[in-house]
Amino acid sequence: MSTRMRMRRTLGTLETKEDAVDDDLLTVRVAELYYDESKTQDEIGALLKISRWKVGRLLTQARERGIVRIEIVHPRARRLGVERLLTERFDLTDAVVVPASDDEATTLERVAQGAADHLAALRPVPRVLGVSWGRTLTAVAESLVDGWAHGVTVVQLNGGVSLNRRSGGAAQLAATIAQRAAGQVALLPSPAILERIETKQAIESDRTVAGVLEQAAKANAFLFSAGPCDRTSAHVENGYLDVEDVAELARRGAVGDVLGRYVDADGNVVDPELDARTVGVSLDRLRTAEHTVFVTAGAAKHDIARTVVTSGLCRVLVTDEPTARALLEEQ
Repeated sequence: MSTRMRMRRTLGTLETKEDAVDDDLLTVRVAELYYDESKTQDEIGALLKISRWKVGRLLTQARERGIVRIEIVHPRARRLGVERLLTERFDLTDAVVVPASDDEATTLERVAQGAADHLAALRPVPRVLGVSWGRTLTAVAESLVDGWAHGVTVVQLNGGVSLNRRSGGAAQLAATIAQRAAGQVALLPSPAILERIETKQAIESDRTVAGVLEQAAKANAFLFSAGPCDRTSAHVENGYLDVEDVAELARRGAVGDVLGRYVDADGNVVDPELDARTVGVSLDRLRTAEHTVFVTAGAAKHDIARTVVTSGLCRVLVTDEPTARALLEEQ
């Protein structure tokens, strides 16, 4: 190759690099004028002496290359792209993903509001809504506004009478959801877990309890959360199990509980004897239901959230963005 040809090639490479640098600077300048100074595309074109079409192309390029990142920061904002990935990956009918906060309580509030918004938007409105209990669903109940629906019957899915007489709990959150929908509530007058199988069988044979369980199993929609298998479990808090009990369940492979039933990573019950003493709708009923809304928030519940989503226990997922991304990244 001649010296002249090499010089031409070198000059051409330099010009290409310079053009790329100029294009980068122009893209940044267009983005600054549009987003920081609120200039119109016509005004930007006149200032930089380029066409309006090129301004639009450079703005698109700025977003595609990550020069500009648009984030909606309202507490009730949703991550639509992540929701779409979740529904496609896990064959869900819907997903609601909200931005997280550095504060766990705030994140829970946002997730609860997302669940409340989803319930209020349901069409047709469920005539009978089955609900579980716990801190997450209490937050959902408190997020619902008066008139979110009309005439809904809310029925408990599993026993929840507190053994240590804590205020609030399963009955109160179910009643709150019903009251704010000008509806009725059907409470399950039973503890979540009984000490003897015979006692549980006797309670479920009671006409009142049997009627509530039958109504719960036939609900049009199901709203539930899940708990981790550790000392923060609602079953420990309410006196059904102690810390050693949940530690033993964890050693046997439990990742958490759904409707009071402790399951492993594949969604299988880890302790059949304990399960036989648990009062409530079966997990098989959740798997066959058409509209099951699972609400979860926080890193502590990532393992049980993964199990619920991958084992067919829910059709709709309501959660925070870090939980959603953890589910997507591990698949």
